[in-house]
Amino acid sequence: MPTKKVKKFKKPARKRRSLEEVTGQFSMTASGFGFVKVEGWEDDIYIPVRQVKKALHGDTVRVGITARKNKGLDKRVEGTVLNVVARSKKPHIGTLAVRGGRAWAIVESKFMPYDIRIEGPVPPADGQKVSVLVTGWPDRSYEPCGRILDVLGKPGENETEMHAILAAYGLPYKFEDAVEKAADGLSADITEKEIAGRRDFREITTFTIDPADAKDFDDALSFRTVEDGLLEIGVHIADVTHYVTPGSLIDKEAFERGTSVYLVDRTVPMLPEALSNKLCSLRPQEEKLCYSVVFRMDGNAKIKDTWFGHTVIRSDHRFNYEEVQKIIEGGEGPLSTEILKLHSIASLLRKRRFEAGAISFERPEMKVIVDDAGKPVDIVRKISVESNFLVEEFMLLANRTVAEFVARKCKAKNPTFVYRIHEDPNPEKLESLRSFARNFGHKLGDTSTAKVASKSLNALISSTRGKPEESVLQMLALRSMARARYSTDNVGHYGLAFKYYTHFTSPIRRYPDMMVHRLLDIYTSGGKSQDKLTYEDKCQYASMREQLATDAERESVKYKLVEYMQDYVGQEFDGTVSGLTEWGIYVEVEPTKIEGMVSLRSVTEDYLVFDEENFVTRAKASGRVFHLGDKVRIRVTRASLEQKVLDYELLWDKE
Repeated sequence: MPTKKVKKFKKPARKRRSLEEVTGQFSMTASGFGFVKVEGWEDDIYIPVRQVKKALHGDTVRVGITARKNKGLDKRVEGTVLNVVARSKKPHIGTLAVRGGRAWAIVESKFMPYDIRIEGPVPPADGQKVSVLVTGWPDRSYEPCGRILDVLGKPGENETEMHAILAAYGLPYKFEDAVEKAADGLSADITEKEIAGRRDFREITTFTIDPADAKDFDDALSFRTVEDGLLEIGVHIADVTHYVTPGSLIDKEAFERGTSVYLVDRTVPMLPEALSNKLCSLRPQEEKLCYSVVFRMDGNAKIKDTWFGHTVIRSDHRFNYEEVQKIIEGGEGPLSTEILKLHSIASLLRKRRFEAGAISFERPEMKVIVDDAGKPVDIVRKISVESNFLVEEFMLLANRTVAEFVARKCKAKNPTFVYRIHEDPNPEKLESLRSFARNFGHKLGDTSTAKVASKSLNALISSTRGKPEESVLQMLALRSMARARYSTDNVGHYGLAFKYYTHFTSPIRRYPDMMVHRLLDIYTSGGKSQDKLTYEDKCQYASMREQLATDAERESVKYKLVEYMQDYVGQEFDGTVSGLTEWGIYVEVEPTKIEGMVSLRSVTEDYLVFDEENFVTRAKASGRVFHLGDKVRIRVTRASLEQKVLDYELLWDKE
């Protein structure tokens, strides 16, 4: 059964002379061409269809540079794939088709223009979705070959599709029985001996603040007034490493996962439910073991003293964000005195953080509401309010304080530690942002140093608020900066304006926090610095797992947005132009802000061309010009669940 996408075997392209050879990761498109990302390179290398050879999405490839275009804004670097260095370990998702004793995975993906011929055992799952790992590409073959890793289920069913997203990113969707059994076997008893070795907060007012639908509560705040009118504020974090010992089966599983994954309709936890939702969940009126950072500060949020250590707490109340927001706004409610004072302190901390140069990104975000069967029933806007900021500021303070203690005050010499770092923005990208902003009448100020650049970025973002170009300029500003990651080399956190920063506050859902807890234990008890190379490898792995989880989360949202719009195919909507490219006009429809694309080739009323220099799309015949933020009318023409894309038609005559 030859692949439906390749009709005949093409002769190899004529060999082109290479100017330079580099190695990078290949990203493929459904049209067959692709791009190679090389570490340290500003721009990706464009690979034309005939130069792709047998490379597939995610492969590590050796590339020969064949051309460098540097005309105007066209600075494209072109190349040819010389050879595949390593096949991607990420599986492809397809529908199994068994024909005449042979089998294929029929792949519908914007990253894969080929189907995969199955080698090895073929399960009785014709017509079902499968996860397939490409193992090779035989000479003169029309398609790559691979083996089935898992049968995911019937296409279109919610469980199948969510598992398919996880499988496509190499993320697990269940625990092995042995891991579940090990977690179930952990004792929930807290002995008097254990309590005696901890600081006791059971009689001090303590509470949790979480989303209304949260199932695990891994952080709590305590509050009381102590001598001299000082405020004692405790940040209490579930003591996960008390239960999960290094090298144990649960620890190995947690490290391999790296993080919990939050899909649109479910959480795939890093730790089994016996830990995440029970033993380590700080549920009200239950004694729980914690690792805490306790501050004594005055009413102006000036810290007078800090203490780290193991504690035992009993939460008095479980709040959700909406309940706390009502107390902040109305001044009344359970524990209102404590809530209002904490809000006052958090507001001061937040104000100082932005004065120090923290970047203020608050992009509007939409949330998909699903029913019990996973079907999307509504799209609502996520709004961060003061109760969110209250919790956030104390978590940030705890993380920053732990990192600063290890870096500057612990007794170990040059202590190896796990930092959460965010490097300074790329100067070239800032200049590109400056030029782009100028097209819309905005000015990016001085960026000569990192500190002044943050003030300029905040001023630019503030100037775009509520304007059509707000979203795209915020996106480009974000792209000018590095991605936050874990490292043993501290360079600070640019976006938060912190010289020292780590992740201490979520060991239930992030493995690096568990590493931080263990290292803090070693250093507070007088231990020596740990092996740097070992921890750096772990940091790089954790950063990679975090990115995979983020990509899967976004993919699940895309899927549900497309599923939601399936009921609206053929219907018309008012929309706003949200993006312009050489291949299409992106439009967000009202009121859901769901984005789809109008292909320039699909417009028959005129000939549309993207003007990159002025960032507009022009109609050649009529002279009409499309800008970001323009109001348009569209019709939904296609909602492809397999490819997770939405196609819109521009209703030219209704403009």
